[in-house]
Amino acid sequence: MDISSIIGWVVGMGLIVFSIMLGTDPETGGYMINAGAIKSFIDIPSIAIVVGGTFCALFVSYPLSMFKKMPKHLGMMFKDKNKNPNEIIEQIIDFAKEARINGVLALEEKVKGIDDKFMKNALMMVCDSVDPQKVQEMMDNELDYMEERHSQCQGFYLKGSDYAPSFGMIGTLIGLINLLGNLSDSDALAGNMAVALITTFYGSFLSSFVFKPIANKLKIRHESEMLTKSIIVVGVQGILAGDNPNFIQDKLVKLLPANQKSKKGKGDAGKFNDDGRI
Repeated sequence: MDISSIIGWVVGMGLIVFSIMLGTDPETGGYMINAGAIKSFIDIPSIAIVVGGTFCALFVSYPLSMFKKMPKHLGMMFKDKNKNPNEIIEQIIDFAKEARINGVLALEEKVKGIDDKFMKNALMMVCDSVDPQKVQEMMDNELDYMEERHSQCQGFYLKGSDYAPSFGMIGTLIGLINLLGNLSDSDALAGNMAVALITTFYGSFLSSFVFKPIANKLKIRHESEMLTKSIIVVGVQGILAGDNPNFIQDKLVKLLPANQKSKKGKGDAGKFNDDGRI
Protein backbone atom coordinates (compact mmCIF):
# COMPACT_ATOMS: atom_id res chain seq x y z
CA MET A 1 0.00 0.00 0.00
CA ASP A 2 1.35 3.40 -1.01
CA ILE A 3 0.41 5.44 2.04
CA SER A 4 1.85 8.67 0.59
CA SER A 5 -1.02 9.02 -1.91
CA ILE A 6 -3.62 8.65 0.84
CA ILE A 7 -1.83 11.11 3.12
CA GLY A 8 -1.38 13.63 0.31
CA TRP A 9 -5.00 13.63 -0.80
CA VAL A 10 -6.59 13.45 2.66
CA VAL A 11 -4.34 16.05 4.31
CA GLY A 12 -4.39 18.30 1.23
CA MET A 13 -8.18 18.22 1.02
CA GLY A 14 -8.42 18.81 4.75
CA LEU A 15 -6.18 21.86 4.56
CA ILE A 16 -8.20 23.34 1.69
CA VAL A 17 -11.50 22.83 3.55
CA PHE A 18 -9.96 24.19 6.75
CA SER A 19 -8.71 27.29 4.93
CA ILE A 20 -12.16 27.89 3.43
CA MET A 21 -13.88 27.64 6.83
CA LEU A 22 -11.26 29.68 8.69
CA GLY A 23 -12.45 33.24 9.13
CA THR A 24 -12.11 36.25 11.40
CA ASP A 25 -14.35 36.84 14.38
CA PRO A 26 -15.73 40.40 13.98
CA GLU A 27 -16.03 40.82 17.75
CA THR A 28 -12.63 39.60 18.96
CA GLY A 29 -10.64 39.97 15.76
CA GLY A 30 -9.32 36.42 16.20
CA TYR A 31 -9.78 33.38 14.02
CA MET A 32 -12.94 31.32 14.01
CA ILE A 33 -14.33 28.32 12.11
CA ASN A 34 -17.32 29.09 9.93
CA ALA A 35 -18.71 25.84 8.49
CA GLY A 36 -21.25 27.79 6.47
CA ALA A 37 -18.45 29.22 4.31
CA ILE A 38 -18.31 25.87 2.48
CA LYS A 39 -21.64 26.67 0.84
CA SER A 40 -20.08 29.62 -0.96
CA PHE A 41 -17.70 27.22 -2.73
CA ILE A 42 -20.39 24.85 -3.98
CA ASP A 43 -21.81 26.03 -7.28
CA ILE A 44 -23.51 23.53 -9.60
CA PRO A 45 -23.17 25.60 -12.82
CA SER A 46 -19.42 25.98 -12.15
CA ILE A 47 -19.04 22.23 -11.59
CA ALA A 48 -20.92 21.53 -14.81
CA ILE A 49 -18.69 23.89 -16.78
CA VAL A 50 -15.33 22.75 -15.40
CA VAL A 51 -15.77 19.04 -14.59
CA GLY A 52 -18.28 18.36 -17.36
CA GLY A 53 -16.35 20.38 -19.93
CA THR A 54 -13.01 18.79 -19.03
CA PHE A 55 -14.26 15.23 -19.32
CA CYS A 56 -16.20 15.98 -22.51
CA ALA A 57 -13.01 17.36 -24.05
CA LEU A 58 -11.19 14.19 -22.95
CA PHE A 59 -13.94 12.09 -24.55
CA VAL A 60 -13.30 13.92 -27.81
CA SER A 61 -9.52 13.49 -27.48
CA TYR A 62 -9.30 9.83 -26.38
CA PRO A 63 -11.10 6.56 -27.09
CA LEU A 64 -13.58 5.11 -24.60
CA SER A 65 -11.09 2.37 -23.70
CA MET A 66 -8.92 4.96 -21.94
CA PHE A 67 -11.79 5.89 -19.60
CA LYS A 68 -12.34 2.22 -18.78
CA LYS A 69 -8.77 2.11 -17.46
CA MET A 70 -9.34 4.92 -14.97
CA PRO A 71 -10.31 2.61 -12.03
CA LYS A 72 -7.12 0.64 -12.64
CA HIS A 73 -5.07 3.84 -12.72
CA LEU A 74 -6.62 5.03 -9.46
CA GLY A 75 -5.78 1.66 -7.93
CA MET A 76 -2.17 2.13 -8.98
CA MET A 77 -2.11 5.36 -6.96
CA PHE A 78 -2.39 3.34 -3.77
CA LYS A 79 -0.65 0.08 -4.64
CA ASP A 80 2.54 -0.72 -6.53
CA LYS A 81 2.15 -4.17 -8.11
CA ASN A 82 5.76 -4.30 -9.29
CA LYS A 83 7.97 -6.77 -7.47
CA ASN A 84 11.01 -5.74 -5.48
CA PRO A 85 13.94 -5.59 -7.97
CA ASN A 86 16.12 -7.55 -5.54
CA GLU A 87 13.59 -10.39 -5.57
CA ILE A 88 13.67 -10.40 -9.38
CA ILE A 89 17.48 -10.59 -9.30
CA GLU A 90 17.43 -13.51 -6.87
CA GLN A 91 14.93 -15.33 -9.07
CA ILE A 92 17.03 -14.79 -12.19
CA ILE A 93 20.20 -15.95 -10.43
CA ASP A 94 18.41 -19.14 -9.39
CA PHE A 95 17.53 -19.77 -13.04
CA ALA A 96 21.09 -18.94 -14.07
CA LYS A 97 22.45 -21.50 -11.60
CA GLU A 98 20.06 -24.16 -12.84
CA ALA A 99 20.88 -23.45 -16.48
CA ARG A 100 24.63 -23.41 -15.73
CA ILE A 101 24.54 -26.81 -14.03
CA ASN A 102 21.83 -28.76 -15.89
CA GLY A 103 21.34 -26.79 -19.11
CA VAL A 104 18.54 -24.45 -20.21
CA LEU A 105 16.10 -27.32 -20.80
CA ALA A 106 16.10 -27.93 -17.05
CA LEU A 107 14.40 -24.56 -16.59
CA GLU A 108 11.18 -25.60 -18.28
CA GLU A 109 9.41 -26.90 -15.16
CA LYS A 110 10.49 -23.93 -13.04
CA VAL A 111 9.44 -21.44 -15.70
CA LYS A 112 5.84 -22.70 -15.58
CA GLY A 113 5.49 -21.37 -12.05
CA ILE A 114 6.58 -17.80 -12.86
CA ASP A 115 3.92 -15.13 -12.32
CA ASP A 116 5.61 -12.43 -14.43
CA LYS A 117 4.39 -13.01 -18.00
CA PHE A 118 7.29 -11.05 -19.51
CA MET A 119 9.92 -13.20 -17.76
CA LYS A 120 7.94 -16.38 -18.37
CA ASN A 121 7.60 -15.80 -22.13
CA ALA A 122 11.28 -14.91 -22.49
CA LEU A 123 12.53 -17.95 -20.57
CA MET A 124 10.11 -20.27 -22.38
CA MET A 125 11.65 -19.11 -25.64
CA VAL A 126 15.07 -19.85 -24.15
CA CYS A 127 13.90 -23.36 -23.20
CA ASP A 128 12.54 -23.86 -26.72
CA SER A 129 16.00 -23.00 -28.14
CA VAL A 130 14.67 -19.98 -30.02
CA ASP A 131 17.36 -17.93 -31.72
CA PRO A 132 18.84 -15.46 -29.16
CA GLN A 133 18.33 -12.55 -31.55
CA LYS A 134 14.61 -13.35 -31.82
CA VAL A 135 14.34 -13.55 -28.04
CA GLN A 136 15.98 -10.14 -27.79
CA GLU A 137 13.64 -8.72 -30.44
CA MET A 138 10.61 -10.05 -28.55
CA MET A 139 11.74 -8.44 -25.32
CA ASP A 140 12.60 -5.14 -27.00
CA ASN A 141 9.24 -5.02 -28.79
CA GLU A 142 7.41 -5.72 -25.55
CA LEU A 143 9.26 -2.91 -23.79
CA ASP A 144 8.54 -0.50 -26.65
CA TYR A 145 4.84 -1.40 -26.58
CA MET A 146 4.70 -1.00 -22.81
CA GLU A 147 6.40 2.38 -22.96
CA GLU A 148 3.98 3.60 -25.63
CA ARG A 149 0.98 2.34 -23.68
CA HIS A 150 2.13 3.95 -20.45
CA SER A 151 2.97 7.18 -22.25
CA GLN A 152 -0.61 7.38 -23.57
CA CYS A 153 -2.02 6.87 -20.08
CA GLN A 154 0.19 9.59 -18.62
CA GLY A 155 -0.73 11.87 -21.51
CA PHE A 156 -4.43 11.34 -20.78
CA TYR A 157 -4.11 12.90 -17.31
CA LEU A 158 -1.65 15.55 -18.41
CA LYS A 159 -4.13 16.60 -21.08
CA GLY A 160 -6.85 16.71 -18.43
CA SER A 161 -4.62 18.99 -16.35
CA ASP A 162 -4.45 21.33 -19.36
CA TYR A 163 -8.17 21.24 -20.09
CA ALA A 164 -9.37 21.90 -16.52
CA PRO A 165 -7.89 25.42 -16.10
CA SER A 166 -9.04 26.27 -19.63
CA PHE A 167 -12.64 25.41 -18.79
CA GLY A 168 -12.18 27.31 -15.53
CA MET A 169 -11.32 30.35 -17.61
CA ILE A 170 -14.30 29.71 -19.90
CA GLY A 171 -16.55 29.67 -16.83
CA THR A 172 -14.98 32.89 -15.64
CA LEU A 173 -15.69 34.54 -19.00
CA ILE A 174 -19.28 33.27 -18.95
CA GLY A 175 -19.77 34.69 -15.46
CA LEU A 176 -18.28 38.05 -16.41
CA ILE A 177 -20.37 38.30 -19.56
CA ASN A 178 -23.56 37.55 -17.64
CA LEU A 179 -22.48 39.96 -14.92
CA LEU A 180 -21.92 42.83 -17.35
CA GLY A 181 -25.23 42.09 -19.05
CA ASN A 182 -27.18 42.28 -15.78
CA LEU A 183 -25.54 45.10 -13.85
CA SER A 184 -28.96 46.46 -12.90
CA ASP A 185 -30.06 43.14 -11.35
CA SER A 186 -28.48 42.94 -7.90
CA ASP A 187 -29.60 39.33 -7.34
CA ALA A 188 -28.06 38.11 -10.62
CA LEU A 189 -24.90 40.10 -9.91
CA ALA A 190 -23.84 37.95 -6.96
CA GLY A 191 -24.62 34.69 -8.76
CA ASN A 192 -22.70 35.62 -11.89
CA MET A 193 -19.75 36.82 -9.84
CA ALA A 194 -19.70 33.48 -8.01
CA VAL A 195 -19.59 31.56 -11.30
CA ALA A 196 -16.87 33.87 -12.59
CA LEU A 197 -14.58 33.24 -9.62
CA ILE A 198 -15.37 29.68 -8.51
CA THR A 199 -14.87 28.15 -11.96
CA THR A 200 -11.24 29.30 -11.87
CA PHE A 201 -10.89 27.67 -8.44
CA TYR A 202 -12.43 24.41 -9.67
CA GLY A 203 -10.21 24.34 -12.75
CA SER A 204 -7.01 24.90 -10.76
CA PHE A 205 -8.07 22.36 -8.13
CA LEU A 206 -8.88 19.67 -10.70
CA SER A 207 -5.62 20.25 -12.55
CA SER A 208 -3.18 20.54 -9.63
CA PHE A 209 -4.79 18.23 -7.10
CA VAL A 210 -6.23 15.45 -9.27
CA PHE A 211 -4.87 15.13 -12.81
CA LYS A 212 -1.22 16.08 -12.32
CA PRO A 213 -0.65 13.90 -9.23
CA ILE A 214 -2.16 10.88 -11.01
CA ALA A 215 0.00 11.50 -14.09
CA ASN A 216 3.14 11.79 -11.99
CA LYS A 217 2.35 8.65 -9.97
CA LEU A 218 1.79 6.72 -13.21
CA LYS A 219 5.20 7.96 -14.36
CA ILE A 220 6.80 6.64 -11.17
CA ARG A 221 5.05 3.28 -11.60
CA HIS A 222 6.27 3.17 -15.21
CA GLU A 223 9.87 3.81 -14.18
CA SER A 224 9.60 1.08 -11.54
CA GLU A 225 8.25 -1.42 -14.08
CA MET A 226 10.86 -0.44 -16.64
CA LEU A 227 13.56 -1.15 -14.05
CA THR A 228 12.26 -4.65 -13.34
CA LYS A 229 11.82 -5.38 -17.05
CA SER A 230 15.35 -4.14 -17.80
CA ILE A 231 16.68 -6.46 -15.10
CA ILE A 232 14.84 -9.36 -16.71
CA VAL A 233 16.20 -8.48 -20.17
CA VAL A 234 19.82 -8.36 -18.97
CA GLY A 235 19.33 -11.52 -16.91
CA VAL A 236 17.85 -13.50 -19.81
CA GLN A 237 20.66 -12.28 -22.05
CA GLY A 238 23.15 -13.62 -19.52
CA ILE A 239 21.40 -16.99 -19.33
CA LEU A 240 21.31 -17.21 -23.13
CA ALA A 241 25.04 -16.45 -23.28
CA GLY A 242 25.79 -19.05 -20.60
CA ASP A 243 27.43 -16.44 -18.36
CA ASN A 244 28.58 -17.26 -14.85
CA PRO A 245 25.87 -16.40 -12.25
CA ASN A 246 28.41 -14.17 -10.46
CA PHE A 247 28.82 -12.07 -13.60
CA ILE A 248 25.07 -11.93 -14.23
CA GLN A 249 24.40 -10.80 -10.68
CA ASP A 250 27.06 -8.09 -10.86
CA LYS A 251 25.46 -6.70 -14.03
CA LEU A 252 21.96 -6.78 -12.54
CA VAL A 253 22.93 -5.14 -9.28
CA LYS A 254 24.55 -2.27 -11.19
CA LEU A 255 21.14 -1.49 -12.71
CA LEU A 256 19.66 -0.75 -9.29
CA PRO A 257 19.53 2.72 -7.73
CA ALA A 258 21.83 2.99 -4.71
CA ASN A 259 18.92 2.98 -2.23
CA GLN A 260 17.55 -0.30 -3.62
CA LYS A 261 20.71 -2.36 -3.62
CA SER A 262 20.53 -5.30 -1.25
CA LYS A 263 22.92 -5.33 1.67
CA LYS A 264 23.26 -9.10 1.49
CA GLY A 265 26.13 -8.94 -0.98
CA LYS A 266 26.66 -11.62 -3.55
CA GLY A 267 25.35 -14.43 -1.37
CA ASP A 268 25.18 -17.88 -2.90
CA ALA A 269 26.17 -16.67 -6.36
CA GLY A 270 29.63 -15.98 -4.97
CA LYS A 271 30.05 -19.74 -4.41
CA PHE A 272 30.08 -20.49 -8.14
CA ASN A 273 33.24 -21.43 -9.99
CA ASP A 274 33.77 -20.52 -13.64
CA ASP A 275 32.51 -23.95 -14.72
CA GLY A 276 29.21 -23.43 -12.91
CA ARG A 277 29.85 -25.95 -10.08
CA ILE A 278 29.02 -25.01 -6.50
